[in-house]
Amino acid sequence: MSNEPQRSRAVFSTEDFRLLREAVGAHLQAVKDKPESVKFSNLYHRLGRVA
Repeated sequence: MSNEPQRSRAVFSTEDFRLLREAVGAHLQAVKDKPESVKFSNLYHRLGRVA
């Protein structure tokens, strides 16, 4: 047996990121007038760069 660590596997697929971005976008509309909307907006844009 090798002492080398196993290669990590992706947890999410590209399609998963698209779905997450869509869900966050829908939630962002629901909280658009609340302070936490900034965090969701940032997450929405980060997910867009990944997908």
